[in-house]
Amino acid sequence: MMALFTKIDRYISKLNVESISTDRKETLQMLANFIGEKTKNGEEINLNFICTHNSRRSHLSQVWAQTMANYFKVTNIFCYSGGTESTALFPMVAETLKNTGFEIEKLSEGNNPVYSIKYSENQHPVIGFSKKLDDDFNPQSGFAAIMTCSHANEGCPIVKGAEKRIPITFEDPKAFDNTPIQAEKYAERSMHIATEMFYVFSKIQS
Repeated sequence: MMALFTKIDRYISKLNVESISTDRKETLQMLANFIGEKTKNGEEINLNFICTHNSRRSHLSQVWAQTMANYFKVTNIFCYSGGTESTALFPMVAETLKNTGFEIEKLSEGNNPVYSIKYSENQHPVIGFSKKLDDDFNPQSGFAAIMTCSHANEGCPIVKGAEKRIPITFEDPKAFDNTPIQAEKYAERSMHIATEMFYVFSKIQS
């Protein structure tokens, strides 16, 4: 596995998994178990992080999961994201990741831009854009569907093609859009998700 960009590596080194409650760790362990079992069997691991609009939490989760897989040298893993509907990756998400050390490049313009999100010099970037959960870009079978918002979790009791459905919901930073603390709250949510993905991948035995 390739080294992460230095700024991201330093950021990860400061994450505190002790801030995660015991109950929450039990929820996260379900995802760790799915990844661990696939790793033990030498199988490809596909994770699809799902939220209503595929604009904020699902993208942060996708990016941090792929980054932590690299950090903990978990191979053969591919992280995706999708929504119950398609909108656009919210620009503050890209800005938040950029401030953390990711290299962000906008590959297209329009109402739903495509972003290249790099965490390492020589690893393939995460491709970020809003799409429905069953979009052709995403895996169609054998994946874990991780429900990152309560609305999508309640609205999608069954995710077609999913091998496992795991609810790991996060509060929506959208509530702070166009407020003086918007950037602070997005950074806070990103760190929360990064910390929990760190915990998940720290439990995988390579």
